[in-house]
Amino acid sequence: MQEIILPKLGQTMEEGTIVEWLKKEGDPVNKGDILFQVETDKAVLEVESKAKGTLLKILVDKGIKVPVLTVVGLIGEPGEDISAYTGGAKAGQAKQPGSASPTATSSPQAMAQPSPGVSIEEEGRIAISPRARALAREKGVDYRHIVGSGPGGRIIERDVLAYLEKQPPATPLARHVAQELGVALEEVAPAGVRLRAEEVRAAVEVPHPPQPEPFAAPAAPPPPAEGEVTPLTGLRAIIAERMARSSQTTAAVTLQSVVDATELVALRERLKAALEKELGFAIGYNDLLAVIVTRCLVEFPYMNVRLEEGGIRHIPDVNLGLAVDSERGLLVPVVHGAQNLRLKEFAIRFRDLVARARAGKALPDDLTGGTFTITNLGMFGVDMFTPIINLPECAILGVGRIHPEPAVVEGQIVIRQRMWLSLTFDHRLVDGAPAARFLQGIMRYIEAPYLLLA
Repeated sequence: MQEIILPKLGQTMEEGTIVEWLKKEGDPVNKGDILFQVETDKAVLEVESKAKGTLLKILVDKGIKVPVLTVVGLIGEPGEDISAYTGGAKAGQAKQPGSASPTATSSPQAMAQPSPGVSIEEEGRIAISPRARALAREKGVDYRHIVGSGPGGRIIERDVLAYLEKQPPATPLARHVAQELGVALEEVAPAGVRLRAEEVRAAVEVPHPPQPEPFAAPAAPPPPAEGEVTPLTGLRAIIAERMARSSQTTAAVTLQSVVDATELVALRERLKAALEKELGFAIGYNDLLAVIVTRCLVEFPYMNVRLEEGGIRHIPDVNLGLAVDSERGLLVPVVHGAQNLRLKEFAIRFRDLVARARAGKALPDDLTGGTFTITNLGMFGVDMFTPIINLPECAILGVGRIHPEPAVVEGQIVIRQRMWLSLTFDHRLVDGAPAARFLQGIMRYIEAPYLLLA
Protein backbone atom coordinates (compact mmCIF):
# COMPACT_ATOMS: atom_id res chain seq x y z
CA MET A 1 0.00 0.00 0.00
CA GLN A 2 1.25 3.50 -0.88
CA GLU A 3 0.46 6.61 1.16
CA ILE A 4 -0.48 9.74 -0.82
CA ILE A 5 1.43 12.62 0.76
CA LEU A 6 0.64 16.31 0.47
CA PRO A 7 4.00 17.44 -1.00
CA LYS A 8 5.95 20.53 -0.02
CA LEU A 9 5.70 22.55 -3.25
CA GLY A 10 7.94 25.43 -2.24
CA GLN A 11 10.35 26.54 0.46
CA THR A 12 7.73 28.68 2.22
CA MET A 13 4.81 26.24 1.92
CA GLU A 14 3.76 24.90 5.32
CA GLU A 15 0.17 23.82 4.60
CA GLY A 16 -2.29 23.46 1.75
CA THR A 17 -6.00 23.14 1.10
CA ILE A 18 -7.39 20.32 -1.02
CA VAL A 19 -9.35 22.04 -3.80
CA GLU A 20 -10.67 19.02 -5.70
CA TRP A 21 -10.03 15.30 -5.95
CA LEU A 22 -9.80 14.26 -9.61
CA LYS A 23 -10.03 10.55 -8.73
CA LYS A 24 -12.75 8.82 -6.71
CA GLU A 25 -12.36 6.02 -4.21
CA GLY A 26 -12.18 2.79 -6.17
CA ASP A 27 -10.80 4.40 -9.32
CA PRO A 28 -7.73 2.82 -10.95
CA VAL A 29 -4.63 5.01 -10.73
CA ASN A 30 -1.54 4.99 -12.93
CA LYS A 31 1.80 6.52 -12.09
CA GLY A 32 1.71 10.15 -13.23
CA ASP A 33 -2.09 10.52 -13.04
CA ILE A 34 -3.33 13.77 -11.49
CA LEU A 35 -4.85 12.84 -8.14
CA PHE A 36 -5.96 16.17 -6.69
CA GLN A 37 -5.50 19.93 -6.76
CA VAL A 38 -4.05 21.77 -3.77
CA GLU A 39 -4.19 25.49 -3.03
CA THR A 40 -1.10 27.09 -1.50
CA ASP A 41 -0.92 30.71 -0.43
CA LYS A 42 -0.52 31.90 -4.03
CA ALA A 43 -1.48 29.18 -6.51
CA VAL A 44 -3.52 26.07 -7.21
CA LEU A 45 -1.25 23.17 -8.19
CA GLU A 46 -1.87 19.62 -9.36
CA VAL A 47 -0.39 16.62 -7.54
CA GLU A 48 0.52 13.48 -9.48
CA SER A 49 0.45 9.91 -8.31
CA LYS A 50 3.81 8.31 -7.50
CA ALA A 51 2.32 4.81 -7.58
CA LYS A 52 0.06 2.53 -9.59
CA GLY A 53 -2.97 0.77 -8.12
CA THR A 54 -6.46 1.63 -6.86
CA LEU A 55 -7.44 4.71 -4.87
CA LEU A 56 -8.50 2.88 -1.72
CA LYS A 57 -9.29 5.80 0.53
CA ILE A 58 -9.53 9.60 0.48
CA LEU A 59 -8.46 10.73 3.95
CA VAL A 60 -8.78 14.51 3.46
CA ASP A 61 -11.86 15.91 1.72
CA LYS A 62 -11.82 19.02 -0.44
CA GLY A 63 -11.88 22.28 1.47
CA ILE A 64 -9.74 20.89 4.29
CA LYS A 65 -6.40 22.56 5.12
CA VAL A 66 -3.62 20.30 6.38
CA PRO A 67 0.16 20.60 6.94
CA VAL A 68 2.58 19.51 4.23
CA LEU A 69 3.66 15.85 4.33
CA THR A 70 0.24 14.82 5.66
CA VAL A 71 -1.17 11.52 4.37
CA VAL A 72 -4.24 12.54 2.38
CA GLY A 73 -5.10 9.26 0.68
CA LEU A 74 -4.14 5.63 0.07
CA ILE A 75 -3.29 3.68 -3.08
CA GLY A 76 -3.06 -0.09 -3.11
CA GLU A 77 -4.80 -3.28 -4.12
CA PRO A 78 -8.54 -3.78 -3.51
CA GLY A 79 -9.18 -5.55 -0.22
CA GLU A 80 -6.05 -4.31 1.57
CA ASP A 81 -6.48 -3.50 5.26
CA ILE A 82 -6.75 0.27 5.73
CA SER A 83 -8.32 0.24 9.18
CA ALA A 84 -5.30 2.04 10.69
CA TYR A 85 -6.17 5.08 8.61
CA THR A 86 -9.89 5.37 9.39
CA GLY A 87 -11.65 7.18 12.18
CA GLY A 88 -12.62 10.72 11.32
CA ALA A 89 -9.86 11.37 8.79
CA LYS A 90 -12.23 12.70 6.15
CA ALA A 91 -13.13 15.55 8.46
CA GLY A 92 -9.51 16.61 8.32
CA GLN A 93 -7.94 14.28 10.88
CA ALA A 94 -5.34 12.90 8.49
CA LYS A 95 -2.19 11.31 9.81
CA GLN A 96 1.48 12.01 9.24
CA PRO A 97 3.70 9.37 7.60
CA GLY A 98 4.87 6.87 10.15
CA SER A 99 2.67 8.24 12.95
CA ALA A 100 0.08 6.45 15.02
CA SER A 101 -3.47 6.09 13.81
CA PRO A 102 -5.48 9.28 14.32
CA THR A 103 -8.43 9.55 16.63
CA ALA A 104 -11.71 11.31 16.11
CA THR A 105 -10.55 14.24 18.25
CA SER A 106 -7.17 14.66 16.57
CA SER A 107 -6.33 17.59 14.32
CA PRO A 108 -3.68 17.98 11.60
CA GLN A 109 -1.95 20.66 13.66
CA ALA A 110 -1.84 18.48 16.74
CA MET A 111 -0.53 15.47 14.83
CA ALA A 112 2.20 17.58 13.25
CA GLN A 113 3.78 17.77 16.75
CA PRO A 114 5.79 14.81 18.08
CA SER A 115 4.89 13.30 21.42
CA PRO A 116 6.85 14.58 24.44
CA GLY A 117 10.27 12.95 24.75
CA VAL A 118 10.23 11.46 21.25
CA SER A 119 12.49 12.92 18.55
CA ILE A 120 11.12 13.99 15.16
CA GLU A 121 13.27 11.25 13.59
CA GLU A 122 11.29 8.64 15.49
CA GLU A 123 7.72 9.87 15.46
CA GLY A 124 7.60 12.95 13.24
CA ARG A 125 6.70 13.35 9.64
CA ILE A 126 9.11 10.70 8.34
CA ALA A 127 10.90 7.99 10.33
CA ILE A 128 14.60 8.51 9.54
CA SER A 129 17.78 8.02 11.52
CA PRO A 130 19.96 11.05 12.34
CA ARG A 131 22.86 9.68 10.23
CA ALA A 132 20.55 9.12 7.27
CA ARG A 133 19.05 12.59 7.65
CA ALA A 134 22.52 14.21 7.76
CA LEU A 135 23.65 12.30 4.65
CA ALA A 136 20.46 13.23 2.78
CA ARG A 137 20.97 16.91 3.58
CA GLU A 138 24.65 16.76 2.57
CA LYS A 139 23.80 15.21 -0.81
CA GLY A 140 20.67 17.33 -1.42
CA VAL A 141 18.38 14.29 -1.38
CA ASP A 142 14.62 14.59 -0.75
CA TYR A 143 14.22 11.61 1.60
CA ARG A 144 10.43 11.62 1.14
CA HIS A 145 11.09 9.51 -1.96
CA ILE A 146 13.17 6.89 -0.09
CA VAL A 147 11.70 3.60 1.11
CA GLY A 148 13.17 2.66 4.48
CA SER A 149 14.52 -0.80 5.28
CA GLY A 150 15.09 -0.25 9.01
CA PRO A 151 12.82 -1.31 11.86
CA GLY A 152 9.25 -0.20 11.22
CA GLY A 153 10.19 1.11 7.79
CA ARG A 154 12.65 3.63 9.23
CA ILE A 155 15.05 5.17 6.70
CA ILE A 156 18.67 4.37 7.57
CA GLU A 157 21.99 5.40 6.03
CA ARG A 158 22.23 2.49 3.61
CA ASP A 159 18.80 3.42 2.16
CA VAL A 160 20.07 6.90 1.29
CA LEU A 161 23.22 5.44 -0.30
CA ALA A 162 21.17 2.99 -2.35
CA TYR A 163 18.86 5.79 -3.46
CA LEU A 164 21.84 7.90 -4.55
CA GLU A 165 23.14 5.05 -6.73
CA LYS A 166 19.84 4.96 -8.66
CA GLN A 167 19.69 8.70 -9.34
CA PRO A 168 20.84 10.12 -12.67
CA PRO A 169 23.75 12.62 -12.65
CA ALA A 170 22.30 16.09 -11.96
CA THR A 171 23.53 19.61 -11.36
CA PRO A 172 23.32 20.95 -7.79
CA LEU A 173 20.64 23.42 -8.90
CA ALA A 174 18.61 20.59 -10.45
CA ARG A 175 18.70 18.70 -7.15
CA HIS A 176 17.61 21.82 -5.26
CA VAL A 177 14.71 22.46 -7.66
CA ALA A 178 13.65 18.81 -7.50
CA GLN A 179 13.55 18.98 -3.71
CA GLU A 180 11.47 22.18 -3.79
CA LEU A 181 8.96 20.79 -6.29
CA GLY A 182 8.78 17.29 -4.81
CA VAL A 183 10.10 15.65 -8.00
CA ALA A 184 11.95 12.33 -7.92
CA LEU A 185 15.08 12.77 -10.08
CA GLU A 186 14.98 9.19 -11.35
CA GLU A 187 11.62 9.97 -12.96
CA VAL A 188 13.10 12.72 -15.17
CA ALA A 189 15.09 11.71 -18.25
CA PRO A 190 18.12 14.01 -18.80
CA ALA A 191 18.67 15.33 -22.31
CA GLY A 192 22.44 15.51 -21.84
CA VAL A 193 25.10 14.09 -19.57
CA ARG A 194 23.61 15.68 -16.42
CA LEU A 195 20.06 16.56 -15.52
CA ARG A 196 19.50 20.33 -15.52
CA ALA A 197 17.14 22.48 -13.43
CA GLU A 198 15.00 23.50 -16.40
CA GLU A 199 14.38 19.82 -17.22
CA VAL A 200 13.12 19.25 -13.67
CA ARG A 201 10.80 22.26 -13.93
CA ALA A 202 9.54 21.08 -17.32
CA ALA A 203 8.59 17.74 -15.76
CA VAL A 204 5.89 19.43 -13.67
CA GLU A 205 4.87 22.12 -16.17
CA VAL A 206 1.71 21.82 -18.23
CA PRO A 207 0.66 23.98 -21.21
CA HIS A 208 -2.04 26.57 -20.67
CA PRO A 209 -4.34 28.41 -23.06
CA PRO A 210 -3.64 32.04 -23.99
CA GLN A 211 -4.69 34.54 -21.35
CA PRO A 212 -5.75 38.18 -21.69
CA GLU A 213 -3.23 41.04 -21.59
CA PRO A 214 -1.33 40.98 -18.25
CA PHE A 215 -2.62 44.32 -16.97
CA ALA A 216 -6.22 44.07 -18.22
CA ALA A 217 -8.48 44.08 -15.18
CA PRO A 218 -10.66 40.97 -14.75
CA ALA A 219 -14.40 41.28 -14.44
CA ALA A 220 -15.38 42.54 -10.99
CA PRO A 221 -17.01 39.88 -8.78
CA PRO A 222 -20.60 40.50 -7.64
CA PRO A 223 -20.76 42.54 -4.41
CA PRO A 224 -21.54 40.64 -1.21
CA ALA A 225 -24.97 40.98 0.33
CA GLU A 226 -25.43 43.78 2.83
CA GLY A 227 -24.10 42.76 6.21
CA GLU A 228 -22.30 39.69 4.84
CA VAL A 229 -18.78 39.04 6.16
CA THR A 230 -16.19 37.77 3.70
CA PRO A 231 -13.66 35.59 5.58
CA LEU A 232 -10.08 36.86 5.52
CA THR A 233 -8.59 33.60 4.30
CA GLY A 234 -6.36 32.20 1.58
CA LEU A 235 -4.54 34.66 -0.64
CA ARG A 236 -6.45 37.64 0.84
CA ALA A 237 -5.15 36.76 4.30
CA ILE A 238 -1.60 36.38 3.01
CA ILE A 239 -1.75 39.79 1.29
CA ALA A 240 -3.16 41.40 4.43
CA GLU A 241 -0.44 39.95 6.65
CA ARG A 242 2.44 40.84 4.31
CA MET A 243 1.27 44.37 3.59
CA ALA A 244 0.78 45.08 7.30
CA ARG A 245 4.19 43.63 8.13
CA SER A 246 5.86 45.72 5.43
CA SER A 247 4.16 48.88 6.66
CA GLN A 248 5.12 48.18 10.28
CA THR A 249 8.72 47.01 9.81
CA THR A 250 10.19 49.14 7.01
CA ALA A 251 11.35 52.74 7.18
CA ALA A 252 9.42 53.54 4.02
CA VAL A 253 9.95 56.80 2.12
CA THR A 254 8.22 57.67 -1.18
CA LEU A 255 9.77 59.94 -3.82
CA GLN A 256 7.44 61.25 -6.55
CA SER A 257 8.40 62.87 -9.86
CA VAL A 258 6.71 63.70 -13.15
CA VAL A 259 8.55 62.72 -16.33
CA ASP A 260 8.19 63.57 -20.01
CA ALA A 261 7.18 60.26 -21.64
CA THR A 262 6.65 61.59 -25.18
CA GLU A 263 9.57 59.61 -26.64
CA LEU A 264 8.53 56.48 -24.75
CA VAL A 265 5.01 56.73 -26.21
CA ALA A 266 6.41 57.15 -29.72
CA LEU A 267 8.76 54.18 -29.27
CA ARG A 268 5.96 51.98 -28.00
CA GLU A 269 3.80 52.81 -31.04
CA ARG A 270 6.67 51.90 -33.40
CA LEU A 271 7.37 48.62 -31.60
CA LYS A 272 3.68 47.78 -31.52
CA ALA A 273 3.41 48.21 -35.30
CA ALA A 274 6.63 46.31 -35.99
CA LEU A 275 6.27 43.33 -33.62
CA GLU A 276 2.57 42.68 -32.98
CA LYS A 277 2.18 40.28 -35.91
CA GLU A 278 5.34 38.36 -34.99
CA LEU A 279 4.60 38.11 -31.26
CA GLY A 280 0.83 37.80 -31.36
CA PHE A 281 0.45 40.61 -28.83
CA ALA A 282 1.36 44.28 -28.55
CA ILE A 283 4.44 45.41 -26.66
CA GLY A 284 3.17 47.37 -23.65
CA TYR A 285 4.48 50.22 -21.56
CA ASN A 286 5.17 47.81 -18.73
CA ASP A 287 7.49 45.80 -20.98
CA LEU A 288 9.46 48.95 -21.78
CA LEU A 289 9.47 50.09 -18.16
CA ALA A 290 10.70 46.66 -17.09
CA VAL A 291 13.68 46.91 -19.45
CA ILE A 292 14.43 50.44 -18.20
CA VAL A 293 14.19 49.52 -14.51
CA THR A 294 16.33 46.42 -15.06
CA ARG A 295 19.04 48.53 -16.71
CA CYS A 296 18.96 50.99 -13.80
CA LEU A 297 19.17 48.20 -11.21
CA VAL A 298 22.34 47.04 -12.95
CA GLU A 299 23.72 50.60 -13.00
CA PHE A 300 22.63 51.30 -9.39
CA PRO A 301 23.18 47.90 -7.71
CA TYR A 302 22.62 49.30 -4.22
CA MET A 303 18.88 49.20 -5.03
CA ASN A 304 18.97 45.48 -5.89
CA VAL A 305 19.41 44.33 -2.28
CA ARG A 306 17.59 42.68 0.61
CA LEU A 307 17.77 43.14 4.35
CA GLU A 308 18.79 39.96 6.17
CA GLU A 309 19.61 39.20 9.77
CA GLY A 310 23.33 39.48 9.11
CA GLY A 311 23.16 42.68 7.06
CA ILE A 312 22.38 43.87 3.54
CA ARG A 313 22.62 41.17 0.87
CA HIS A 314 23.54 42.32 -2.63
CA ILE A 315 21.79 40.18 -5.25
CA PRO A 316 23.76 39.57 -8.48
CA ASP A 317 20.68 38.88 -10.65
CA VAL A 318 17.80 41.25 -11.30
CA ASN A 319 14.65 39.27 -10.48
CA LEU A 320 11.94 41.69 -11.52
CA GLY A 321 8.40 41.37 -10.21
CA LEU A 322 5.41 43.07 -11.83
CA ALA A 323 2.20 43.29 -9.83
CA VAL A 324 -0.91 42.07 -11.65
CA ASP A 325 -4.58 41.97 -10.75
CA SER A 326 -6.40 38.65 -10.71
CA GLU A 327 -9.72 37.24 -9.55
CA ARG A 328 -7.89 35.72 -6.57
CA GLY A 329 -6.19 39.00 -5.61
CA LEU A 330 -2.84 40.70 -6.11
CA LEU A 331 -0.12 38.48 -7.59
CA VAL A 332 3.49 39.38 -8.40
CA PRO A 333 5.00 37.12 -11.10
CA VAL A 334 8.81 37.34 -11.03
CA VAL A 335 11.02 37.28 -14.14
CA HIS A 336 14.30 35.82 -12.90
CA GLY A 337 17.55 37.00 -14.49
CA ALA A 338 15.83 39.89 -16.25
CA GLN A 339 19.19 41.53 -17.00
CA ASN A 340 19.91 38.72 -19.49
CA LEU A 341 16.70 39.18 -21.53
CA ARG A 342 16.00 41.38 -24.50
CA LEU A 343 12.66 43.18 -24.81
CA LYS A 344 10.89 40.46 -26.81
CA GLU A 345 12.19 37.68 -24.56
CA PHE A 346 11.04 39.53 -21.45
CA ALA A 347 7.58 40.24 -22.88
CA ILE A 348 7.03 36.59 -23.85
CA ARG A 349 8.24 35.21 -20.53
CA PHE A 350 6.23 37.68 -18.49
CA ARG A 351 2.98 36.89 -20.30
CA ASP A 352 3.57 33.20 -19.75
CA LEU A 353 4.07 33.81 -16.01
CA VAL A 354 0.91 35.93 -15.83
CA ALA A 355 -1.11 33.28 -17.67
CA ARG A 356 -0.02 30.60 -15.22
CA ALA A 357 -0.63 32.82 -12.19
CA ARG A 358 -4.14 33.82 -13.29
CA ALA A 359 -4.99 30.21 -14.06
CA GLY A 360 -3.78 29.18 -10.59
CA LYS A 361 -1.03 27.06 -12.15
CA ALA A 362 2.01 29.11 -11.09
CA LEU A 363 5.06 27.17 -9.97
CA PRO A 364 6.64 28.17 -6.63
CA ASP A 365 9.55 29.96 -8.34
CA ASP A 366 7.14 31.99 -10.50
CA LEU A 367 6.00 34.09 -7.53
CA THR A 368 9.06 34.20 -5.28
CA GLY A 369 12.63 35.45 -5.23
CA GLY A 370 12.00 38.98 -6.49
CA THR A 371 14.55 41.76 -5.93
CA PHE A 372 12.43 44.72 -7.14
CA THR A 373 8.77 45.25 -8.05
CA ILE A 374 6.89 47.50 -10.48
CA THR A 375 3.21 48.25 -9.87
CA ASN A 376 1.18 50.17 -12.46
CA LEU A 377 -2.18 51.81 -11.73
CA GLY A 378 -2.09 54.16 -14.71
CA MET A 379 -4.78 52.23 -16.58
CA PHE A 380 -7.20 53.18 -13.78
CA GLY A 381 -6.53 56.91 -14.19
CA VAL A 382 -4.28 57.09 -11.09
CA ASP A 383 -1.45 59.65 -11.18
CA MET A 384 0.36 59.31 -7.83
CA PHE A 385 0.20 56.79 -5.00
CA THR A 386 2.39 55.33 -2.25
CA PRO A 387 3.12 51.68 -3.12
CA ILE A 388 4.01 49.30 -0.27
CA ILE A 389 7.37 47.52 -0.45
CA ASN A 390 7.17 43.83 -1.28
CA LEU A 391 9.34 42.37 1.50
CA PRO A 392 12.19 41.49 1.65
CA GLU A 393 12.90 43.78 -1.32
CA CYS A 394 14.44 47.22 -0.93
CA ALA A 395 12.05 49.25 -3.09
CA ILE A 396 9.02 49.33 -5.38
CA LEU A 397 8.19 51.63 -8.31
CA GLY A 398 4.64 52.89 -8.71
CA VAL A 399 3.66 53.98 -12.24
CA GLY A 400 0.85 56.46 -12.92
CA ARG A 401 -1.10 57.21 -16.09
CA ILE A 402 0.39 58.74 -19.23
CA HIS A 403 -1.63 61.71 -20.47
CA PRO A 404 -1.05 64.86 -22.55
CA GLU A 405 -0.34 68.13 -20.75
CA PRO A 406 0.90 71.58 -21.82
CA ALA A 407 4.61 72.02 -21.12
CA VAL A 408 7.29 74.63 -21.82
CA VAL A 409 9.98 73.29 -24.19
CA GLU A 410 12.70 75.67 -25.39
CA GLY A 411 10.52 78.66 -24.52
CA GLN A 412 7.45 77.33 -26.35
CA ILE A 413 4.24 75.93 -24.90
CA VAL A 414 3.70 72.51 -26.44
CA ILE A 415 1.68 69.39 -25.64
CA ARG A 416 3.80 66.59 -24.13
CA GLN A 417 2.96 63.14 -22.74
CA ARG A 418 3.54 63.25 -18.98
CA MET A 419 3.77 60.41 -16.47
CA TRP A 420 4.09 60.30 -12.66
CA LEU A 421 6.47 57.89 -10.92
CA SER A 422 6.34 56.99 -7.21
CA LEU A 423 9.42 55.24 -5.78
CA THR A 424 8.99 53.81 -2.28
CA PHE A 425 12.24 52.61 -0.70
CA ASP A 426 13.38 51.27 2.68
CA HIS A 427 15.52 53.96 4.33
CA ARG A 428 17.24 51.27 6.40
CA LEU A 429 18.91 49.99 3.23
CA VAL A 430 19.46 53.12 1.16
CA ASP A 431 19.50 56.87 1.79
CA GLY A 432 17.35 59.46 0.07
CA ALA A 433 19.99 60.90 -2.28
CA PRO A 434 21.08 57.51 -3.76
CA ALA A 435 17.42 56.53 -4.16
CA ALA A 436 16.75 59.84 -5.94
CA ARG A 437 19.68 59.20 -8.31
CA PHE A 438 18.16 55.81 -9.14
CA LEU A 439 14.82 57.48 -9.89
CA GLN A 440 16.61 60.07 -12.04
CA GLY A 441 18.20 57.22 -14.01
CA ILE A 442 14.75 55.76 -14.73
CA MET A 443 13.46 59.17 -15.83
CA ARG A 444 16.48 59.64 -18.11
CA TYR A 445 15.71 56.45 -20.05
CA ILE A 446 11.99 57.26 -20.21
CA GLU A 447 12.73 60.68 -21.69
CA ALA A 448 15.36 59.31 -24.10
CA PRO A 449 14.74 55.54 -24.51
CA TYR A 450 17.20 55.36 -27.40
CA LEU A 451 19.95 55.53 -24.72
CA LEU A 452 19.14 51.89 -23.96
CA LEU A 453 21.14 51.07 -27.09
CA ALA A 454 24.23 52.86 -25.80
